[in-house]
Amino acid sequence: MSSENKVLESIKTRRSIRKYKPDMVPKEIIDQIVEAGTYAATGMNRQSPIIIAVTNKEMRDRLSRMNAAIMGVDSDPFYGAPVVLIVLADRSSANYLYDGSLVMGNLMLAAHALGVGSCWIHRAKQEFESPEGKEILKSLGIEGDYEGIGHCILGYVDGDYPQAPERKDNWVYHID
Repeated sequence: MSSENKVLESIKTRRSIRKYKPDMVPKEIIDQIVEAGTYAATGMNRQSPIIIAVTNKEMRDRLSRMNAAIMGVDSDPFYGAPVVLIVLADRSSANYLYDGSLVMGNLMLAAHALGVGSCWIHRAKQEFESPEGKEILKSLGIEGDYEGIGHCILGYVDGDYPQAPERKDNWVYHID
């Protein structure tokens, strides 16, 4: 199989995972996934996003509680995943939202290619607009006007890997 076919196959077979084993993903694998995120296309190559890789259980659980409170639930929005990659992007870049979204896509595809499950979890915007979220960024020395784009949770799939549903009929239109 050519490398192009492997990429296309990863794109077609990646699924959002919502049940994880507690086993930690090795740092070398996390680093490869994060590196793939840094190669996402960004408007005029401004590289407006940043990635915060969270493997510390205390911080991971704190983020989970913050996220759950925003959502109004008393459960783990991260589905037990042991790793959370937070993507934020600098609002001063006109394309920051799209840049950060492409980073999220790269992270999820890289994770899948390396045998790691992932899922995009929302509410990072609200988390990092809160005083607690701003304090977390400040504690890391992150300054600037960053907006939370998403959390890419990572871990090993607990259970069967989901199958892709059929594609809808009216997905693509052609102008020949």
